Amino acid sequence: MRVHRARGEIVVAACDADLIGTSLRIGSREVAITSHFYGWRQVSSEELVQAIRQGTIVNLLGTRTVTIAQKAGLLTAGGTGQLGGVPHAEIFQM
Repeated sequence: MRVHRARGEIVVAACDADLIGTSLRIGSREVAITSHFYGWRQVSSEELVQAIRQGTIVNLLGTRTVTIAQKAGLLTAGGTGQLGGVPHAEIFQM
């Protein structure tokens, strides 16, 4: 997980650890999953949920990461999609 702060926003980016260093094919493009964006720090489920609640923009990628947010009631079952076949969700909080 990594927390970015930009222009008054708190951007929380988190993904399953095994996705770091991989690429996903999205249409004709390949998107690299990097620790520069998603971070290198592994966190507990509780830390992730707390960060999501504090974030104004949240980007979640991976089965485990998305499931943690769903179980905490932060995402509905229909509130997720797929990026390159991997579960993905974005949350915008005003």
